Amino acid sequence: MTLQLGLVLCLLGAAIVMFALDRPRADGVGLLMMAALPFTGVVSMQEALAGFADPNIVLIALLFVIGQGLVRTGVARRLGDVLATTAGSNETRLVAMLMAIVAGIGAFMSSTAVVAIFIPIVLRIAHNTGLAPRRLMMPLSVAALVSGTLTLVATAPNLVIQGELVREGHPGFGFFSFTPFGAPLLVLAIVYMLLTRRWLNGSTAPSAARPSPRRGLGHWIEAYGLAGREHRFRVLPGSPLAGRTLAEMALDHLPGVNVLAVEHRSRFRAKLLPPSTRIAAGDVLFVDVSVPTIDTDELARRFGVTREPLSGGYFSGHAEEIGMAEVMIPPGSGWIGRTVPETRLRAVHDVSVIGLRHGSSASVDAVLPERIEAGDTLLVVGLWKSISKLRSDMDLVVFNLPSEFDDIAPAASRAPFAVLAVAVMVTLMVTGAVPNVHAGLIACLLMGLFGCVDLPSAYRSIHWPSLMLIVGMLPFSIALQRTGGVDIAAHLLVGAIGDAGPRTVLAALFALTAVLGMFVSNTATAVLMAPVAIAIANELGTSPMPFAMTVALASSAAFMTPVSSPVNTLVVGPGGYSFMDFVRVGVPLAGLAMAQCVALVPWLLPF
Repeated sequence: MTLQLGLVLCLLGAAIVMFALDRPRADGVGLLMMAALPFTGVVSMQEALAGFADPNIVLIALLFVIGQGLVRTGVARRLGDVLATTAGSNETRLVAMLMAIVAGIGAFMSSTAVVAIFIPIVLRIAHNTGLAPRRLMMPLSVAALVSGTLTLVATAPNLVIQGELVREGHPGFGFFSFTPFGAPLLVLAIVYMLLTRRWLNGSTAPSAARPSPRRGLGHWIEAYGLAGREHRFRVLPGSPLAGRTLAEMALDHLPGVNVLAVEHRSRFRAKLLPPSTRIAAGDVLFVDVSVPTIDTDELARRFGVTREPLSGGYFSGHAEEIGMAEVMIPPGSGWIGRTVPETRLRAVHDVSVIGLRHGSSASVDAVLPERIEAGDTLLVVGLWKSISKLRSDMDLVVFNLPSEFDDIAPAASRAPFAVLAVAVMVTLMVTGAVPNVHAGLIACLLMGLFGCVDLPSAYRSIHWPSLMLIVGMLPFSIALQRTGGVDIAAHLLVGAIGDAGPRTVLAALFALTAVLGMFVSNTATAVLMAPVAIAIANELGTSPMPFAMTVALASSAAFMTPVSSPVNTLVVGPGGYSFMDFVRVGVPLAGLAMAQCVALVPWLLPF
């Protein structure tokens, strides 16, 4: 062993210890290693920084943006709603569908983001069906981890390994090269979780298993006496409203009548618009009538509209687009002493006040003549986008939002375009028409062009700590290869078990990668093990593809501890799990995954 190799191994050992202790943060460790490695004399500072120019690093950043587009357009959450309505209370069907949907989404976006999206969905399903959340949370995390084995872009380790193959002059993997291994693994994981559900029985602390939810729209509908006040009217041809705004008709100040939103149908879909919209024939008005003595039939004849059926109590059937908020009037507000019309809230923010609370008593009558006092609470209704903008108004404090606010996709109308952008990316990657990073860039630009993401949300969506970790650890691959560390590791592994055959070497490589992944992130594990896998293939005189694929599959088999992956860590609290729950369920599953890998990989990727 040379002095330089010893220095590199000391730094690697220090990095692993810091990863295990989580001190400092993983991306901080990456930066430390990037700064320290040039002092060994093995890599230059320019080489230590070369990861920033790696196409796979850029592609990973682009995939975060594409995933954000799927979140903002509600594509992922709509699939969760399909799960809730289709699976019903049948636990077997629920677990199977949950894992299939999560894995399917995770094949195209960050598994951590998928779990974050689905935790509230699963908690809501558990509450509605009476199931313990701990029986659903671990299947959720397992499916998210398995999703990394379905496509090339499903997880960062796949791209890291792909990049190492290309750097070594090998053809690399295609977009769906992982699918023949990942799909059977998903089926295996679903069957395994269905058979081992009894291991997840037991009581959980209420605070851990089921956090107290915020009150929803239903609570406010009851508290403010809103039931029966909702109406939908379609504007008929020849109506005096057609071609005009509510302000022009003075309808926005008609006592006891509030137009909350306007539903306009285009060629492809209907969408809700704010009440300041210029109305057209065929539009549907969402109207709150707070005074019981108002004759709505006479109102309909007067304005040339006809009744339309309702969906859900007080428009709750449209909760994805229209919502409520409670706002408080702070001392010193310019609204104090004014009536609601005098605040011009609708003109400025496109929301309507439909309820007023003085102290503990809520007003259920018309609120227009009421004088606003400091400390009053107003219930406002409008489109979620308009409600979100209320936070910038210094004359009020938005202090209470319903639980439905967490489920709102700000660009829900753009969902078909988000799916189209992903389809274009997959098609370009599968056909090889352009490099993968170019396909990802095109998909990101399409997301922006179609309004699925904006620049601020795109930049916020990129998980910079993950990128810094990968960039910081990549120089280790160069350093270990130059100092002979990779060849030594490959020689030792082959020398120890090489006589037992290539399949045994695959099993040992899988086990080593999975165990290392218990202490180091799966991305860092892939950075370290990918060159070892290729060196083992060279030592045995075989193709590197089965060995590289084994490392990729093992990098996603982080089932064994709650700290093996952020995916596991996220479900510990909601599921009320202990460390041993993951050991009891995860270790056998990792063993089954290894057995399946050893059986399938040489068959589909011959030595």
